[in-house]
Amino acid sequence: MQPLRYSINVMLDGCVDHLAGVPDEETHAYAAGTIARADVLLLGRVTYQLMEDAWRPPISDDFPDWTRPFAETIDRARKVVVSSTLASVDWNSELLVGDLGDAVRALKATPGRGIYVGGVALPTALAELGLIDEYEFIVHPRVIGGGRRLLEGLGAPLDLRLVGRTEFRSGAVAMRYVPAG
Repeated sequence: MQPLRYSINVMLDGCVDHLAGVPDEETHAYAAGTIARADVLLLGRVTYQLMEDAWRPPISDDFPDWTRPFAETIDRARKVVVSSTLASVDWNSELLVGDLGDAVRALKATPGRGIYVGGVALPTALAELGLIDEYEFIVHPRVIGGGRRLLEGLGAPLDLRLVGRTEFRSGAVAMRYVPAG
């Protein structure tokens, strides 16, 4: 069974607005490595469209050269999109059909190295279903004061146990957790 891992950038105030972060070469390389270890990226509609707009080739010439490995990695990745509003997807993507819990359990039951999920609403739903095996929060030294919050709307507390930590020169810290107990 493949593990389902959730990875997201979060600010010190708990906000998870992808566009509010300050990208740097080191954290981009780390994210590219994370995606490269996934057999599947599981994305909600909003995250899928955000990533497609930014990273589907050709990427903007305004992006620094050090973003290219991330762009190439996410472009090649197989993507499964959860959406009730999209009729179709492309960009190495397919729509997840059927009940979310059943479909994700079936995906996890296939052989592979792991499935990564990003975003806000979809991971919250998956956490509610107890389907996430590992959580990675890349905490950035920034306060933005508004926007969506990490696992906002979770119906019950989620106890986690720290299993890994990576510090970056920028002051960001990636912390990996598994569900406790």
